[in-house]
Amino acid sequence: MNDAAPAPTPAPAPRKRVRVRAPELIGKGGWINTGGKDLKLADFRGRTLILDFWTFCCINCLHVLDELRELEERHRDTVVVVGVHSPKFVHEAEHQAVVDAVERYGVEHPVLDDPELATWKQYAVRAWPTLVVIDPEGYVVAQHAGEGHVHAIERLVAELEAEHEAKGTLRRGDGPYVAPEPEPTVLRFPGKALLLPSGNFLVSDTTRHQLVELAEDGESVVRRIGTGARGFTDGSAGQASFNEPQGLAQLDDGSVVVADTVNHALRRLDLASGAVTTLAGTGSQWMQGAPTSGPAREVALSSPWDVALFGGRVWIAMAGVHQLWTYDPAAESVQVAAGTTNEGLVDGPGAEAWFAQPSGLAAAGDRLWLADSETSALRWVDPDGAVHTAVGTGLFDFGHRDGEAGQALLQHPLGVTALPDGSVAVADTYNHALRRYDPATGEVTTLATDLREPSDAVLVGDDIVVVESARHRLTRLRLPEEAVRVEAVAHRTQRAATEVAPGRLRLEVIFQAPAGQKLDTRYGPSTRLLVSATPPGLLLKGEGADSDLSRELELDPAVTEGVLHVSAMAASCDDDPANEYPACHVHQQDWGVPVRLVAGAADRLPLVLAGLDAVDGR
Repeated sequence: MNDAAPAPTPAPAPRKRVRVRAPELIGKGGWINTGGKDLKLADFRGRTLILDFWTFCCINCLHVLDELRELEERHRDTVVVVGVHSPKFVHEAEHQAVVDAVERYGVEHPVLDDPELATWKQYAVRAWPTLVVIDPEGYVVAQHAGEGHVHAIERLVAELEAEHEAKGTLRRGDGPYVAPEPEPTVLRFPGKALLLPSGNFLVSDTTRHQLVELAEDGESVVRRIGTGARGFTDGSAGQASFNEPQGLAQLDDGSVVVADTVNHALRRLDLASGAVTTLAGTGSQWMQGAPTSGPAREVALSSPWDVALFGGRVWIAMAGVHQLWTYDPAAESVQVAAGTTNEGLVDGPGAEAWFAQPSGLAAAGDRLWLADSETSALRWVDPDGAVHTAVGTGLFDFGHRDGEAGQALLQHPLGVTALPDGSVAVADTYNHALRRYDPATGEVTTLATDLREPSDAVLVGDDIVVVESARHRLTRLRLPEEAVRVEAVAHRTQRAATEVAPGRLRLEVIFQAPAGQKLDTRYGPSTRLLVSATPPGLLLKGEGADSDLSRELELDPAVTEGVLHVSAMAASCDDDPANEYPACHVHQQDWGVPVRLVAGAADRLPLVLAGLDAVDGR
């Protein structure tokens, strides 16, 4: 018998990680939220740095901002988040627009304004949003595209804290964030407005998380509804709380339904009492695989941006998943009405249509009009649920051009208003304009310019009252008899095309399950890859869906430019045999990759979903 004490079990060695020296942070627009100080990568040495590549038009980027809030708070003394603003639209390259967006969405960390995509290119980013983790010694250790990765990043952050605490390379303390001075305006980045039967206006005061009733003059405050702090609480006008509310619509019973966007919920306002209750949503964001119909309070929603009553149901512009849903007030149920969750512009039956962040709705007779923001499009739904496009061509073309609808251009519109003559006014947000589309003539004109990020409008007699979101006010305009003449401009997204070889192209989506997790194969394949192209003729082989995250494509040499649309999904679960009910996570991202076919260029296209590409370290 051996009475000697057993040898202690050695602690597991830290995992070996691929590490790539992080490039410098460069942005011609400079820094925001730093009190005027310019920062360099060396200023973050000793802290774990998370770069959030985002653009303020992108709903998935806004989801990531919300996901990061708790992580920032929990690791405030060891982690610094830096937003790298990388514009898609021309308007997003304006520095003041970025400053406004940082305040609008409550970004409480430093932001580098990179209008020329210099840092985006240095880090080989291909999609919004992308998160890059840099360790305290200045090395890139992880990259994630899309949303839903914060659980994995938090685990990595904890590992880096322990590892660098032991090495003596961790530096604790306050970060470089400096809060801006608050502005004393009545409204702050209002989103949508509703004309009440009394003649007053109800406005979603989005950044202040309230609803505000204004008198007929559009300026005098009658009452505020909501505490003004982010929250998800029902109750009286002084007790209830919202989280960046947007769309408003009046129901047949006189109450108002509110799209409570960041709470992923529909709320009900009793106009008489000011009481707020919840109609739909769980407070959690809908993710792939979750129910798409059922009792309204039991089904998750995803960033509802606007609402409208059409055909006896409340239609919901579900910006977060590129769909339209409906809420049935009688049955108190919700369901998907149109859209596949794929992002793009495809017409047809509701079940086959593609949208891209639908953000504005207006019912008019037998049409439900919608502003489809990311495709810069005006679209409509008929009584049978089929989807049609009036103006707009897709994700990459935008501008300010009037004339025949087939060649007219908008730039990220957020609102739509039905006019008495059957035409439609469009809040053409990034063009700072109010536009008009006339179905009778098929023509697009400009009604007004010099509006700062208009996001909605309501008709009041012969006037139209515009929500000038970035001027924090309602602006009353007389509907003009003649259109404003505007010099036509057209743009394409600023991202440089990726040069690839014609013929065979190896597409590889890089996915590495986070530490402590494995692919979830309990119910079949845990991954999915969907590929298509614009124009469709670009892709001779490789289109469609499959479970393999890599695929051989064949590109037509005769089509010299186009866009590859790639949608990837991977499901991972905690790898603990003792846990009967492991926590599982879905990782998903859609890419629209502009490509140019060049002889001798790369014949491999890597897209990082999670991890690092072993071939080039990115």
